[in-house]
Amino acid sequence: MSWIDMAINLAKQFEGCVLTAYPDPASGGDPWTIGYGATGPGITQGVTWTQNQADVDLIARMTAIGARVDSLVTVDITDEQKGALCDFAYNLGVGALAGSTLLKMLNAGNVQGAADQFLRWDMASGKVMAGLEHRRDAERALFILGSNFAGA
Repeated sequence: MSWIDMAINLAKQFEGCVLTAYPDPASGGDPWTIGYGATGPGITQGVTWTQNQADVDLIARMTAIGARVDSLVTVDITDEQKGALCDFAYNLGVGALAGSTLLKMLNAGNVQGAADQFLRWDMASGKVMAGLEHRRDAERALFILGSNFAGA
């Protein structure tokens, strides 16, 4: 399985898919979200997508994230590691990955340390969120699957 298939499978598992735009739960408005957690221009109240539109959008967004991950990572990584990093960046934003200790450790060759960093990103609004804990566990497990060590 390729990195993009692994990343898309994780995103689908944890994002779910809603085909009618819905408001941000915290603000009751912007950013409006649709498909597999997609936000941005053109996604506003009343917008609806087909399942195909949601799938195509997810592939396009994940492909773009994959290119950004390639530009940030300075060491060789496996498809499993890239899939995990791409789902992480899809959920939190490429900027979060770019400034993370996870990326610094990976680029320094500390793969175990990088794997453990996934677990630090489990909070929203200052509170640990069970859904984020599960997502980070899944990303870390995939990352470790592609690593040359047995640290779990």
